[in-house]
Amino acid sequence: MRVLAAMSGGVDSSVAAASMLEEGHDVVGVTLKLWSGPNGEAPTAGCCTVSDAEDARRVAAQLDIPYYVLDYSDVFMDGVVERFVADYASGRTPNPCIECNRTVKFSRLLDHAAELECDLVVTGHYARTRLEGGRWRLLRGVDAAKDQSYVLSMLDQDTLARVRFPVGEFTKDETRRRAAELGLRTASKPESQDICFVGNGDYRDFLRRVAPETERPGPIVDVDGRKVGAHRGVATVTIGQRRGLGVAVGEPRYVVEVRPDTATVVVGRREDLAVRELVVEEISWVAGEPPADRDVEVQYRAHGETVAGVVSGSVVTLAEPAFGVAPGQTATFYRGDEVLGGGIVVATR
Repeated sequence: MRVLAAMSGGVDSSVAAASMLEEGHDVVGVTLKLWSGPNGEAPTAGCCTVSDAEDARRVAAQLDIPYYVLDYSDVFMDGVVERFVADYASGRTPNPCIECNRTVKFSRLLDHAAELECDLVVTGHYARTRLEGGRWRLLRGVDAAKDQSYVLSMLDQDTLARVRFPVGEFTKDETRRRAAELGLRTASKPESQDICFVGNGDYRDFLRRVAPETERPGPIVDVDGRKVGAHRGVATVTIGQRRGLGVAVGEPRYVVEVRPDTATVVVGRREDLAVRELVVEEISWVAGEPPADRDVEVQYRAHGETVAGVVSGSVVTLAEPAFGVAPGQTATFYRGDEVLGGGIVVATR
């Protein structure tokens, strides 16, 4: 088959491309330009750096495959960055990686693959797919510590039929070992833990720079309404946050609510973070429809534990309290290692 391999310049996507080549496929490598400086220049930190593109290009040259750079900066700005800013300004805690997957990597890139007459798109995500009984299943990656299935919960049957995740079958150590055996320059390249367009700084610094209007000071109050401090802006805090609040009351206090309309942040004890129901919108199901049995395991952080729950329409009732769930986060539904679907949390109670 003809394969379009998304190459970020990291070890995972490098090995993914090499694995498809080893299987005998016709591979084309592409790097997505998602972010640029104010004058269109490549940034020096975060994603889309000159060094990342150079690493991807040199790996492609070593593998002797065609290589291109695709400029998706406009759609990335509209679908990911602007939503990121708007969500924080409205008191939500977004996951930009999920929006990037939704609006860029598994939509625009698949369209581009079709234009290039490619049968498949390959990425370096740590997840797995299986075709069983005529239906595609999406599964966690073999390496639990690196599993990225949480950020892929929006994928449907049509998409899964056209994507592959080769490194999902490996542990991270095995991926690096395979890269070293192939002599790839990315074999020992460190991973980035940052939000790609934020770079090495804090997301709060990014918001102050690109959307200074989000830094609207206001009061910090306790759950009884008593003022206990002040904050620099609702976009600078997240549900569950404890450090950096500047509140000293003799015992730990956590952000339990953000009220953007009045620029008010509410803090309370850990037990005040407990929720038993999630209201979820934009729900998608991998199979195209919800399972007949609505019992699921809910994961609301990229590498968090799951909580048993029952999905009924847009409401997820949890079997036990969950702590620190914030509107804007994605709730991904599992059954064992299988991803059933997911959606965006808009309210908790």
